[in-house]
Amino acid sequence: MSSLLTTRQAEELHKSLIAYLTSCGYTRAAQSIRDELNLPDTTFDAATSKKYEGLLERKWTSVVRLQKKIMDLESKTHQLQHDLDNATPTSLAARKNHDPATWLPRAPARHTLQSHKNPITCVAFHPVFSSLASGSEDCTIKIWDYELGELERTLKSHTKAVLDLDYGGPRGNTLLASCSSDLTIKLWDPSDEYKNIRTLPGHDHSVSSVRFIPSGAAGAPLSGNLLASASRDKTIRVWDVTTGYCLRTLRGHGDWVRSLSPSFDGRWLISTSSDQSTRMWDLSQPDNNSHKQTFMAHEHVVECCAFAPPSTYTHLASIAGLKKAPAASSSAEYLATGGRDKLIKLFSINGLCLKTLTGHDNWIRALVFHPGGKYLLSASDDKTIRCWDLAQEGKCVRVVEAANHFVSCLRWAPSVFKDAVPTNGEANGTNGTGKEEGAKEQIRCAIACGSVDLNVRVFAA
Repeated sequence: MSSLLTTRQAEELHKSLIAYLTSCGYTRAAQSIRDELNLPDTTFDAATSKKYEGLLERKWTSVVRLQKKIMDLESKTHQLQHDLDNATPTSLAARKNHDPATWLPRAPARHTLQSHKNPITCVAFHPVFSSLASGSEDCTIKIWDYELGELERTLKSHTKAVLDLDYGGPRGNTLLASCSSDLTIKLWDPSDEYKNIRTLPGHDHSVSSVRFIPSGAAGAPLSGNLLASASRDKTIRVWDVTTGYCLRTLRGHGDWVRSLSPSFDGRWLISTSSDQSTRMWDLSQPDNNSHKQTFMAHEHVVECCAFAPPSTYTHLASIAGLKKAPAASSSAEYLATGGRDKLIKLFSINGLCLKTLTGHDNWIRALVFHPGGKYLLSASDDKTIRCWDLAQEGKCVRVVEAANHFVSCLRWAPSVFKDAVPTNGEANGTNGTGKEEGAKEQIRCAIACGSVDLNVRVFAA
């Protein structure tokens, strides 16, 4: 010991040890050490003992904290070494230039947002501004500036857990929709300090998912006004957010409807359920003819779903064994589902399961396709986000340790479209992709996830 510590350090250690034993009531042991060290009362009095009383414990806890930091750093170093070992010139160049088409999240998160008092259930990005909304079992919605990592406001109106959130609404007039276990859907106006402008009652049980139907849906006058909701009452309802009226109720699922995903043109809607099925609906058809396809491949509750964007068609067509990819103007060719059977399924629109992605060790909670088209991201109760390369037959190419508990939700910041030029002869000036002709897509390299550990995390380039 003497060879490791200086004389002063050794003296402090001895005094700390005596003070600790004295404070714990081990007076004989403390006296034995004092006798061995020849420390009389004149040298080590009561005041000195008090000074050194908590030093040993503080040093000990500091060592434990430092040891944890060292372990975390070693883990990050291992991950970076793994990335380096598997790097290619292309991937290194993409990372250097932050190519949005190939950017993937990596730990640690840019921001860890803390304020909720109960598990996070949902997150949603504002389509234009750097705002992020999060919902929680604490009945509140919180609005964050995700670039600064700061809380902007807290919305209180729901009386039970907030289960889902989505931004959208009538052309340009962006609204925030929320749904809850209190059986209601609420609409908030971000342009008016997030005032609660409407409450939509009607479901007979918890409302588990809400999604705005993008502009371009059948029924042109209502385009952009439509909101779909899914509920534990086994139904899907479509609402006109301008009037608050329920326009239609879709029935077919035999159990709790868990999640929804509309196609980019608003014509198609997919839903997942505790009945272990995924269903596809044609919103241009009347209720009795709207159900078009049932996807059956999971052996447990299907938690989440996502329509594949046209940017993925080349890769998914290859997985499907097709020589030619479908036209980009087609809005519904492929989809992905995730379930409590820990599996992700890729489907073609005819109901054929193209691929099963395995790797997660717990329930799949959320799925997001990369806007660039090459990747699919998934979030799970195994605390990770996984990135699957569709150009490599769905190979898992990255595992992000995303939280300290179950990851309950995941969203990608929507792309921004600039320099749009409306064209003649096209409804709403769109080219079949739901975006205006000539619009240049700017992919935002930011995703957010929420966890049962009460934190919202933002990963950004």
